[in-house]
Amino acid sequence: MSNAEKRALIEPDHELSIQRQCELIGLPRSSYYYEPAAESDLNLQLMRRIDEVHLEYPFYGSRKITAHLIEEGFEVNRKRVQRLMRKMDLAAISPGPRTTVEAPEHRKYPYLLRNLEIDRSDQVWCADMTYIPMRRGFLYLVAVMDWMSRYVLSWELSNTLTSHFCVESLERALVAGCPEIFNTDQGSQFTSDVFTSTLEAAGVAISMDGKGRALDNVFIERLWRSLKYEEVYLHAYDDGFQAARAIGRYLDFYNDKRPHQGLGYRTPRQVYCEGVRSCA
Repeated sequence: MSNAEKRALIEPDHELSIQRQCELIGLPRSSYYYEPAAESDLNLQLMRRIDEVHLEYPFYGSRKITAHLIEEGFEVNRKRVQRLMRKMDLAAISPGPRTTVEAPEHRKYPYLLRNLEIDRSDQVWCADMTYIPMRRGFLYLVAVMDWMSRYVLSWELSNTLTSHFCVESLERALVAGCPEIFNTDQGSQFTSDVFTSTLEAAGVAISMDGKGRALDNVFIERLWRSLKYEEVYLHAYDDGFQAARAIGRYLDFYNDKRPHQGLGYRTPRQVYCEGVRSCA
């Protein structure tokens, strides 16, 4: 189980202390007490709306999003929108400068999926991060997905944009299987030595999207849209524990019960399991 899933099992009002519950499920107590990242109420409102506009018009850059917000009555300038978009790790899908934080010193890998026929489970996995708004803050969500089946292999929540929670999600996914190719964007979390070395140690070929080409990871972008419109935007999570429980329930539903038109109205788990020898 991921730390996010373990945190979701903790019951603050249970007769057992939080420390004892953490000991029983193997969760460091410090990992339980995490808070969402802090911003002013106005910035949180702006970030929530920027996220919604980005999902609706993913080709909008900071200029058009700023104009859209001003038209809606927000008093905001482009500099502020740019800062918040960087904080949210958002970028327009059209070719051009990215707002996604990159590390120039990190090695970049070529894109390996061009003209590649992807027709089996564990042939290609992909990973991406997204912003999760809450009532009094925000978190980041990372997920690892099988490309062909859209099956979510693992996920993690964090209140910071570090590599560690991405690596944790990757390592959990690798326990269950191993892809031939792993595709991500060029964000610093995915180009970090600790992330790429984990893939190389497993014998996985590394593929990275070109700059400004978010559509190279189109299926996981569709997952974010479904998750936000069908779960996140319908609720205002009070804290990270509530968010973890709700997102975990939704991703179980997404994998096991939600039929996909592109999969012949089968679920991701059904399609994924058809392509592997065994599937729990």
